[in-house]
Amino acid sequence: MILLRPYKDLGFADHGWLEARHYFSFAGYYDPERMNWDAVRVWNDDRIAPNNGFGMHPHRNMEIVTYIREGALTHEDSLGNKGRIVAGDVQVMSAGTGITHSEYNSESSDTRLFQIWIMPNQSGHKPAWGSRSFPKKDHAGQFVVLASRYGEDDEALPIHVDAAVLGAWFNKGDTVDYPLNSQRYGYLVVAKGSIEIENIILREGDGGAISKTDILSIKAIEDSEVVLVVTGKKNS
Repeated sequence: MILLRPYKDLGFADHGWLEARHYFSFAGYYDPERMNWDAVRVWNDDRIAPNNGFGMHPHRNMEIVTYIREGALTHEDSLGNKGRIVAGDVQVMSAGTGITHSEYNSESSDTRLFQIWIMPNQSGHKPAWGSRSFPKKDHAGQFVVLASRYGEDDEALPIHVDAAVLGAWFNKGDTVDYPLNSQRYGYLVVAKGSIEIENIILREGDGGAISKTDILSIKAIEDSEVVLVVTGKKNS
């Protein structure tokens, strides 16, 4: 089954330099029915103005995934990592025992991104950061694992939770089946385009909370880009 969460119903905050839409309760937005979806605690759609960003601030015990939709973002952290990720790239920051970081749009145009927080299975691991590109056009019509706990996903960025973060680019008319497993949970957001799942249309920005589904069947109504987080043990 899938629960549609339309873009128009998301929480919203306008900070001037930052426009943020919240799929789950976050900061000043609170909805007791949208606290999390299994281990997914936060999913924000952020638009950051040029030459602005998040200054140095700390995190602990959270897996934080950033997926760049438009523009670019510059990362710096207390471990000495520095990096610039552009549209189509993803980064993972495993906060672990504690990390301080900044995320800044140093570009001349807006940066738009998804920021996803996933609650880890364990605490006490060393903090870490990494990034990778998502060559959408090279993988049309299929899901690509971007971050994962599972060893067989050897090209994915590692995370400390029974979960996987996947991206997909569909051409209009594509039909793709993903083996979800009815004991696992999925949360999907349409980054571009529109798709159909279980006779429900999801348009750009719409979210879908998925459960009790063995095979997730997706039909692309137009050229589309989606991000999917799957949580729960593979063999449960």
